[in-house]
Amino acid sequence: QVQLVESGGGSVQAGGSLRLSCAASGLTGSMHCMGWFRQASGKERERVATIDSIGRTTYALSVKGRFTISKDNAKNTLYLQMNSLKAEDTAMYYCAADYWLGTCPSQFRYWGQGTQVTVSS
Repeated sequence: QVQLVESGGGSVQAGGSLRLSCAASGLTGSMHCMGWFRQASGKERERVATIDSIGRTTYALSVKGRFTISKDNAKNTLYLQMNSLKAEDTAMYYCAADYWLGTCPSQFRYWGQGTQVTVSS
C-alpha cells in the first residue's frame, strides 16, 4: 500500500521561501515518477513539477526558475524547494506518485492529502 505524506506548508510573505517534503512508503523499487501538483481555491488542479525514475524533471512555466523538485532515494522523500514566492502560488500542494518508465505521465495513481501554502503580499 503506497502512502504519501506531505509536510512543510505554511504561511509566508511574498518573496519568501518554503520547502515542502513528501515522505513515501510502500513505493517499492525505483521505477516510478513523482510530482507536485497544486490546486488554488476555485481553480483546477495543475501540475507544478515532476521527476522521473532517472531524475529528469519538468516544471510548469509559472514556476520555472523559482521552484526546484528533488528526491532523496535513501530517505524515500520528495522535496519541492520554493523560492521567490508570489501570492499566486497560494494553493493546496499535493504529492503524487506512480509506477512508470520513461517520461512521467500527466496522471498519477497515488496521492497525498496535501499541505497548504499561503503567500501573503
